Amino acid sequence: MATVHHWTGLEARALRLSVRTFAQKLGLAVATVSKWESKLADIEPRPDTQAILDTALGHADAAVHLRFETLLSEMAGPLTVSRRRVTASGPRAWEYESWADDLDRVVVALSRQNFTFADSLLTRWLSRFKVPELDEKGLYLFARSTALLGDLKRDQGAVLGPLSAQQSYAGARAVFTRLDIPRRVAQLDLSLAVVAEMSGKLEDAARGYESLAVDDRLSRRDRARARLWVGTALSKHGRHDYATRVMTAATRDFEDLTEPEDWSVAHQKLALARRGAGDLTQALDFIAIARSSGTTASPMHRVRLDTAYGHILLSDAATRDDGLLVLDQAAKTAVRYGLVHQLRSIEGIRAVYEGPARLRQR
Repeated sequence: MATVHHWTGLEARALRLSVRTFAQKLGLAVATVSKWESKLADIEPRPDTQAILDTALGHADAAVHLRFETLLSEMAGPLTVSRRRVTASGPRAWEYESWADDLDRVVVALSRQNFTFADSLLTRWLSRFKVPELDEKGLYLFARSTALLGDLKRDQGAVLGPLSAQQSYAGARAVFTRLDIPRRVAQLDLSLAVVAEMSGKLEDAARGYESLAVDDRLSRRDRARARLWVGTALSKHGRHDYATRVMTAATRDFEDLTEPEDWSVAHQKLALARRGAGDLTQALDFIAIARSSGTTASPMHRVRLDTAYGHILLSDAATRDDGLLVLDQAAKTAVRYGLVHQLRSIEGIRAVYEGPARLRQR
């Protein structure tokens, strides 16, 4: 709750409901309160009156405090804020609401790969408050913000090291553990497993996915995602047929749960597993389903679909030129939106096929 260090007419105006009612409650003349109204920050009540105002604020309920803090924030200019005449322990009630609203905006910005805007929203809050000064609600919002920062760093390709996805996820996990929210902790474990896979630690990632695929802390959708990523790790290890079976089971879960975006992603990953197995006909069937059923037009999703499609086309000499064109388009989109990890994947695929082609031209 707010504490006023130095009362003026401004703070008094924010506290009252009506001039007459407020004057009667404080035992003061209506003219005195009206004078505060007109002078605002340019008038200071006498010390004994300031004590009365302190008592009135201290006895006020939460609704009055919320109105007081909100009105004062709206009326006060930069000078009032800089003088710190009013302080509160951690975020004030209206700030919690603004923080939660900004996190919703971050989710939308990340879905559109608007990293600059998402980062500015997150930095606004993460730089404003420190963990020791936050209550449980503040800690929850802080941990959510840190987890979303991890998503941002992951999509930008900053996977390991300082200021990385791994660091952000670990920090968010520590706060959710402190708050004793098992589901959020498990979700962060899933995110950390993704980081392990992206950094090439496939065995660690596979073990993490396998454990989380049967973890009751997670929702059925998150467990299905873990199962799908088990299949991804298996496919990268060359176990394509086993990976296909695991992914197919996850695909059925997404269908039962009516999760069209996850269902589309699952078909994209199935397509790559069949490409790895040398079954290009089925790979093309799966990627066609993924490309036609995607429910989002996000740049990330388009790049992933085009990268998978181009990879499959490159696997057949008859469609290799088409594959290179598709990858070129995917690379342009990745560059435009700063999708560094995806761009590295595209460059790696191109290198595999363009190297032998250059040797043949010699």
